[in-house]
Amino acid sequence: MLGINDAAIFIIQTLGSLYLLIVLMRFILQLVRANFYNPLCQFVVKATQPLLKPLRRVIPSLFGLDMSSLVLALLLQVLLFAVILMLNGYQALTLLLLPWALIGVFSLFLKILFWSMIISVILSWVAPGSRSPGAELVAQITEPVLAPFRRLIPNLGGLDISPIFAFIAIQLLQSWVIPRLAFYAFMPKELFGLI
Repeated sequence: MLGINDAAIFIIQTLGSLYLLIVLMRFILQLVRANFYNPLCQFVVKATQPLLKPLRRVIPSLFGLDMSSLVLALLLQVLLFAVILMLNGYQALTLLLLPWALIGVFSLFLKILFWSMIISVILSWVAPGSRSPGAELVAQITEPVLAPFRRLIPNLGGLDISPIFAFIAIQLLQSWVIPRLAFYAFMPKELFGLI
């Protein structure tokens, strides 16, 4: 029975996390004002539209951002955490699921930024000036993160070292702030691996 339970947790965690990633990407794409004519953006919109459409009727936009996608990401994270806890034998669910979900979504947000910057750096070496939909999308996601660092750090003869400082900032948040938030929110060890 333990093997079936572990397999169920793995499948639910993988599929749930994948859809959560797509929903959070929808929010990030709106946040960075990405080109929604990009085929990758169109995929994200079509994949999230069935669940977002009813939420939009009750959740208003704020500062030009569709908050329903962020609320959906939080709800999905709460549901994913609740199912994983129940499959791990927890009998009662707690009100702490919402703070845990906030920590989980923030952690996923940082991971998206981190990996987008990794892809951006690799593309700048391998295919500088690439006009593919993926390269365009990565540039749109990373530019708002890198812009403040580029203003502070002088250009070193064509060498852009701003991603190094952005990586440091994200890693500090990911490895120092997130674990402490999880610890002070009493997050169980079964969920700690998901952030």
